[in-house]
Amino acid sequence: MVPKSNLSIFIRIFSYSILAITFVFLLNNVLTVWFDWPGVKKLFSHYEIFGFKKINKPLEGGLLTSAYIQLFLYFVSILLAAFYVFRSFTQTLETDAKNLSNITAYIIRSSFWAVFIVGLADFLISLMVVEKLVEPIFGEAIKIKLIIPSFRITFIHFPLILISFVIGYFTRSVGFIWLGVLVVGSEFAIVLSRFIFEYEQAFQGDLVRFWYSALYLFASAYALIHEGHVRVDVLYTGFSERKKAWTNSIGSLLLGIPLCLIILFLGMGGKASIINGPVISFEITQQGSNGLYLLYLMAVYLAVFAVSMLIQFTSYFMGSSYKLLKN
Repeated sequence: MVPKSNLSIFIRIFSYSILAITFVFLLNNVLTVWFDWPGVKKLFSHYEIFGFKKINKPLEGGLLTSAYIQLFLYFVSILLAAFYVFRSFTQTLETDAKNLSNITAYIIRSSFWAVFIVGLADFLISLMVVEKLVEPIFGEAIKIKLIIPSFRITFIHFPLILISFVIGYFTRSVGFIWLGVLVVGSEFAIVLSRFIFEYEQAFQGDLVRFWYSALYLFASAYALIHEGHVRVDVLYTGFSERKKAWTNSIGSLLLGIPLCLIILFLGMGGKASIINGPVISFEITQQGSNGLYLLYLMAVYLAVFAVSMLIQFTSYFMGSSYKLLKN
């Protein structure tokens, strides 16, 4: 039999390698989509390997070098994962699981701050644009810029998102309660303005959908941390702790982690993919300047959901493995 210590090291290297490869995939996605690097798939197509068809224009010069760098990053990520494991040799799987859960919690609470701040800021901008308040206050030049998606998203949304991740670092509350209250309050405000004041604009409904989608998708990883998901439970409750650990580890390894990877790999499989496409085009609602400029962020929700769930499923797998190896 393989010694438990060796098996623990293998599980740690395997788990951290999955996360490291995923991080490199996201990094390569940014390089490919935003900086026009060729990507690993084009490198495989260049040599017609792994079933990829030969591209019309072979890679050469700097593009070929860039593609090799992107491929090399995957190998480096695995080596770094192994280096971290051996450097923290005495660290247990239980500690690893807690650390990953903390990372998940940070991503989720920062994302909540982002949707709250960006949603509120965009709501106010759209209100001022619709009611023609921007030009008297800021001038015509600012008004023209604010109705251009690329300007509003680049110079208002992106800085606010960065600030939100700073706020998320210093706070410990994920804000599920207040975000749920905001969704209800926003819907109630629409009802009042529609039936009492006979006033309704497209951006009001957009804000409700924007916040509600975030509440639904971002809460999934948090609920997984605290085992708050509703189980269709026939056998699990009656299992011993060891059987529960087996169930969670196998379920995370064979179902949870692959599902999250599929969402990421398919959603970011190219410039026109379901996640990349809306972000590249700065996609906004069909109402144009009468609505919010946040439709592209609702595509990013899928990536946040997949990444946070992937980290938490990995945490689940490592924590359950610790229970199995401890006995």
